[in-house]
Amino acid sequence: MTQKPEEKAAFAGGCFWCMVKPFKEWDGIIDVVSGYMGGHIKNPTYEDVKKGDSGHLEVVEITFDPTIFPYEQLLEIYWQQIDPTDADGQFHDRGHSYSTAIFYYTDEQREMAEHSKEVLGNSKIFNKPIVTPIRLAEPFYKAEDYHQNYYIKEKEHYEEDRARSGRDTFIQQHWS
Repeated sequence: MTQKPEEKAAFAGGCFWCMVKPFKEWDGIIDVVSGYMGGHIKNPTYEDVKKGDSGHLEVVEITFDPTIFPYEQLLEIYWQQIDPTDADGQFHDRGHSYSTAIFYYTDEQREMAEHSKEVLGNSKIFNKPIVTPIRLAEPFYKAEDYHQNYYIKEKEHYEEDRARSGRDTFIQQHWS
């Protein structure tokens, strides 16, 4: 019996609550976990990250089968969830921990991410430059259990927060 291939991908797109559902329910997606990446302390807590002292970003780490759901498709979904022209956070979530980034695990992922960023920049969908950085993946720290699959556990609060944030309006304006 051959084992299915698995790869990891990590994306920072503002509040990680809003970044799980767009990736979670596709064939070939094995898991989507909310967490933290890119900072300078080990095992940060939500409070450490939210205060801005740890240097981490809120991220989702995706385990996927690239033979079913290729990395390029993950990139397409990612770009359509964020404002890639905003370096200071996402929508109503402001500050470093809510900024965007693509974290790559392999040189192939880096090349695909750079290409997709260039294509998006050339598309003229946005009238400002694409500022989302592409960074080497660093240690991933899983967020506390109450953050995992928040869109399911706290459906009403998730939907209210998402509507209030301006994210859905932005997505509809740019990707409808």
